[in-house]
Amino acid sequence: MGTTAEDSLNPETISGGHLVAKALRNEGVDTIFTLSGGNIVDIYDGCVSEGIRIIDFRHEQVAAHAADGYARQTGQTGCLVTTAGPGCCNAVIGLATALRSETPLLHIGGQGATTQYLQGSLQEYDHVKLMSPVTKWASSVKTTERVADMVSMACREATGEVPGPVYLEVPRDILDKSVEFKSCTIPAAGHYRCSPKVMCAPEEIEKLADLLIHAEKPAVLFGSQVWNSRSHVEAAEMVKAFDIPAYTNGSARGILKSDNPHSFDRTRSMALASADVILVVGTPFDFRLGYGKQLNPEARVVQIDQNYVEIGKNRDIELGLLGHAGTIFNAVIQSASGRVEKGARAKRQQWMQELRVAEEKALEKLMPLFHSENRLINPYRVAYELNEFLNDDTVYIGDGGDVVTISAQAVRPHNPGQWMDPGPLGSLGVGTGFAIAAKLAHPEKEVLCYYGDGAFSMTAFDMETANRFNAPYLAVVGNNSAMNQIRYAQLAKYGDRGNVGNLLSDLPYGKFAEMMGGYGEEVHNPEDIAGALQRGREAVAKTGKCAVINIWVDPQEWSPGTKARLKSRMVTAGK
Repeated sequence: MGTTAEDSLNPETISGGHLVAKALRNEGVDTIFTLSGGNIVDIYDGCVSEGIRIIDFRHEQVAAHAADGYARQTGQTGCLVTTAGPGCCNAVIGLATALRSETPLLHIGGQGATTQYLQGSLQEYDHVKLMSPVTKWASSVKTTERVADMVSMACREATGEVPGPVYLEVPRDILDKSVEFKSCTIPAAGHYRCSPKVMCAPEEIEKLADLLIHAEKPAVLFGSQVWNSRSHVEAAEMVKAFDIPAYTNGSARGILKSDNPHSFDRTRSMALASADVILVVGTPFDFRLGYGKQLNPEARVVQIDQNYVEIGKNRDIELGLLGHAGTIFNAVIQSASGRVEKGARAKRQQWMQELRVAEEKALEKLMPLFHSENRLINPYRVAYELNEFLNDDTVYIGDGGDVVTISAQAVRPHNPGQWMDPGPLGSLGVGTGFAIAAKLAHPEKEVLCYYGDGAFSMTAFDMETANRFNAPYLAVVGNNSAMNQIRYAQLAKYGDRGNVGNLLSDLPYGKFAEMMGGYGEEVHNPEDIAGALQRGREAVAKTGKCAVINIWVDPQEWSPGTKARLKSRMVTAGK
């Protein structure tokens, strides 16, 4: 039985769905991302009572990406609610993406009644077993009295040590049942977890301070953990204190402004190959760093990470520090106080000047691509125009293969938290959910999502959700009518026989926005890109609807990274 009007007037009883909502409110959750289903409706009713916003989507994958994106933008735990069976199954890719990206996300799933366990009820499935590989923690609630307690437990797991997604299943009879309020376990808000700002041993701080003081050619790479843990202010203070050239990847892009004298980006390979001390913070030695092989083998490498599993993985290190990046940065600055000038600061400044000259040369090399006037539009020209278009408050989202790779060489977000991409899982289709989440989190900001046409076609129907909830954004499609990053690998290996399983139709995606009352435009000439982007921006502001600028790009252009990865795979395979 669900909660009745009589129950809502009786403060002595409460349903499982209302207990879920009460626990979410205690956790600070203000929005849930969902797609409706019969097994979860009492949670909706509880959210209405608790003043929690309900954003319902057309597909659970997009809802999951939105919950992930909302957590990245707000710093709080994202919350996804799905019904049983296919509702839960459709969210798997979103949870896997959050797991690889270390995003705190609570997935609450419905289930058939416990009284019908293993009888074959509608949409019955072993969700806990399904979700276990793509979450940090997965469990089921056994009694209504424990619902709020289990939600609190799940949230603690999601945010503890290394953040990540968790799954909590609530069977329908447990969710709908009303019980005495005094019999329920409801942990008090803010009283069931420790601070995440943990720090390593003091002697390790001293070792790191000494290494940085005496380094002549240091380099630091800040990864997504630096932004996710909101350690960006301390990161900027540290590189300034020691005069260290800094590079960023993932969500850390934008934590240092482009005019910051310690901010570098086009000389990362050079710096990591030549540095004598390399500090890697909050990013693993994965494919993005050649599994550690891109780092100077003679360098003294220091790794800071919240996840002990990543420290020293794939490459030996000089020193590993486990803990919260910002807390460690502050401690290192204090440890070195009064000693920095006695070290090798002058040589570090000379090193930075050397890198700055190399940066300028690298930019000059890219400028012909950025300014390309080819009639078949070069994707580097698109990325350059997008960078020129950004405002101080634009949240930039990349969704695709080469779309993200090429963007990373041109687009410089103006502030922290204004770069979003699929992350190390490489999940195409994240853009729509991320864009909606970013706009809901920051209604005052402009949100721009640059899709590949393959990625756009995966999830764009939820653009209607953006319009419905007054969260419009500007969508830009780099359209080459192909899954082009994979197509390159196939063509390089098989020649003309490689045009299999990767070609798409020539679709005028601008009309997609028009169908939903928004603005759409097709761009065929490079000189028209800037004007089209501006018209799209103005249309979003005027109509309150999403706009789509469909830019036709050259299908025979690929990023150097795509070509390099193929070459690496072929060398590994002995071809």
